[in-house]
Amino acid sequence: MPSELHESGHEIKISAPAETVYGLLARAEDWPRLFPPNIHVEQVECGEHEERIRIWATAGDTVKNWTSHRRLDPEHLRIRFRQEITAPPVAAMGGEWHVEALPSGESVVRLAHDYRAADSASLAWLHDVVDRNSRSELDSLKSLAESPADDGLTCSFEDTVRIRGEVGDVYDFIDRADLWTERLPHVLAVRLQEPAPGLQTLEMDTLAKDGSSHTTKSYRVGLPPHRIVYKQVTLPALLTLHTGRWTIVPADGGGVTASSQHTFTIDPDAVEKVLGAGATVPDAVAYARTALSTNSLATLSLAREHAERRAEGARP
Repeated sequence: MPSELHESGHEIKISAPAETVYGLLARAEDWPRLFPPNIHVEQVECGEHEERIRIWATAGDTVKNWTSHRRLDPEHLRIRFRQEITAPPVAAMGGEWHVEALPSGESVVRLAHDYRAADSASLAWLHDVVDRNSRSELDSLKSLAESPADDGLTCSFEDTVRIRGEVGDVYDFIDRADLWTERLPHVLAVRLQEPAPGLQTLEMDTLAKDGSSHTTKSYRVGLPPHRIVYKQVTLPALLTLHTGRWTIVPADGGGVTASSQHTFTIDPDAVEKVLGAGATVPDAVAYARTALSTNSLATLSLAREHAERRAEGARP
């Protein structure tokens, strides 16, 4: 039997204009970069001031996904939300973001929730998740809103290859990370869990060009047959953020176009520790981009060989 309705409230003061803060909250598709719990957000429907979004996010040590309706009020800097399709043990969840402009030019952000647990045994867990995620989201919102718009720490790029094969074969190669130690020379070890179809927890040890190895952990969301999105939660020492997306689409004239997109943010305090005295943020961006691109292109090239062998074998 669902528990009774509970309410919670959290707030934070941010040294940034209210309109800037509201803009960050309004662009839900950017939340994986903004909020640590968020893995992927997808817009399902969109109107002038209303939208439906599907969210994948961590809740404690698990990953949940749900669909929410949002009503945006840019005039009053409010965003109301209500989960329409919940994930157990949540029976109901809604609330509001409200950004208040202060005379000083700063802002106060208030995040309110109302919720019910599916049963009384789950209530303490839900209390903890709402409190921990709310604090994490507000802290991250403050950090990003107060950062310079162009501090040079974040980089996005994409690598693309053309493949004479089928979309499904390329998707399968990237989806089957449990086979990567056999298929990808730079992957030393893989620990893969798939608690639900299309949702993976991927931990792996990879080899860098300089011979060093590092361990990363990612949550991956499979959206077959065209996309796999992911967010690293255990990162290399040089990074504070790494999100990515594999995209496989039919190409004009036959075959497919496969792309690997990355967005990463450098930890400025780690630059000299990792790269040595005198290293700069641009040096770190170039280093990280080269490392990520090298592994992505290696994966795409081997996916191409796999898909093209299968396509060749299927021909009469």
